[in-house]
Amino acid sequence: MPVSPSEFMAVALARTVRDGEVVAQGVDSVLASLAILLARRTHAPSLTWITIAGGVDPTLSELPNSSVSPAWLAGTRAILSNPEFYRLAMRGGVDRMFLGAAQIDQRGRLNLTVIGDRDHPRIRLPGGGGAAVLAQVVRHIVVWRTRHTPEVFVPSVDFVTAQGNIEAVVTPLGMLGFEDGRLILRARFPGISLDEVAARTGFPIVPETAVPVIEPTEGELRILRDLDPGRKRDLEFPRGDTPVG
Repeated sequence: MPVSPSEFMAVALARTVRDGEVVAQGVDSVLASLAILLARRTHAPSLTWITIAGGVDPTLSELPNSSVSPAWLAGTRAILSNPEFYRLAMRGGVDRMFLGAAQIDQRGRLNLTVIGDRDHPRIRLPGGGGAAVLAQVVRHIVVWRTRHTPEVFVPSVDFVTAQGNIEAVVTPLGMLGFEDGRLILRARFPGISLDEVAARTGFPIVPETAVPVIEPTEGELRILRDLDPGRKRDLEFPRGDTPVG
């Protein structure tokens, strides 16, 4: 079975997690949730997971369609309210968080607020929720975006919703990281050329050094597909972007 972009991304996201960390994810993030489940089933069995619903280490019989589903509370050891979660994060109690963004610029700033002028926007977005604070107080922020285009990766975001401890950005092309305060390509997925990455990014991103390729293992793919037999990992991708084998 061919490996889909959603599977490459889920594996790359999972590999950022370290064993023993307290990990959380933002709203509407089935792909990030699946990555946390994969990490827990592979190299990070001792992680603590706080879902967007506030559940701690849920026991799931099926992956919900949305990360805000009450199904995420099944079998949880505790349930945190929003204020309790933010207090925990501000005390340094959350090690890693997965966040999305509509725009990302070369300095790693995130826009979830507006596209265009703030007072007369072309598109008004849902907003960042607590991202502005969380990006400052959570030690490791990992961003994911299921589209990699010059409209998403821009030289300067139209509005700075959040900035701070951005460690990595994962897209269907590969993983981005930081060097000298700016985003560069750290690794790419099989079949993705450096020229394609450059063409689909609105600022220079390809380093002069060799860029490794991220290859999922057979074990990771087997667990991933077992966790998500209904392929809900594909829900965040535009139709036609996720080939099914």
